[in-house]
Amino acid sequence: MTTSGSKDFELDVAEYVEEAFERCGLEVRTGYDLKTAKRSLNLLLADWANRGLNQWTIKQRTITVTQGDGQYDLGNDVIDVLSVVCRRNGTDYSMERLSRDGYLTIPNKTQQSRANQFFLDRQITPNLKVWPVPDNSTDVIIYDALTRMDDADIYTNTMDLPFRFYPCLAAGLAYYLALKRAPNRVQLLKAVYEEEFERAATEDRDRSSFNVAPKYEYYRV
Repeated sequence: MTTSGSKDFELDVAEYVEEAFERCGLEVRTGYDLKTAKRSLNLLLADWANRGLNQWTIKQRTITVTQGDGQYDLGNDVIDVLSVVCRRNGTDYSMERLSRDGYLTIPNKTQQSRANQFFLDRQITPNLKVWPVPDNSTDVIIYDALTRMDDADIYTNTMDLPFRFYPCLAAGLAYYLALKRAPNRVQLLKAVYEEEFERAATEDRDRSSFNVAPKYEYYRV
């Protein structure tokens, strides 16, 4: 017996819709069935953005600063900024995140120096405010952005996610459709979706070494 040797299994939007309808005990019969399912699928992606980090949607981007300019519009696809550094002469300097109140209470917002703090104004078009404002036009701001997933557009599109999230997406879409078409299955499909999401999100976490060292200064023999 031989294996397929293939690792390219991938569902398109129409196949996710069919799978979700089947889990609801239904069949796709009309164009409106496809339309309402695609709408639910895009709303599901918005829910994922609210639930936390999706590691594959983190993009590293750069901004070359302009002297005296402390505000920079980011892309409309940016949900949040995770970390920021200022690169000067080949060296990266960490930047501390400010709250809205912390930024507002800075007395002199035009002070020029190497930027070491930032505030993300999360408008429809997010705006990155840095302080002090740059004192040259050669520093580079490097930031890790949490970005939106690509929409479900046409039915032959595949989805912008790794294969380990396929079951979660199918389960989530089935739950969303059950709210509209199969109310008797809502509780079951919701439980399956939450379980699938928890499993996928746990696997998708960031990993790093963690060491614990005891302190003996208060130890008495």
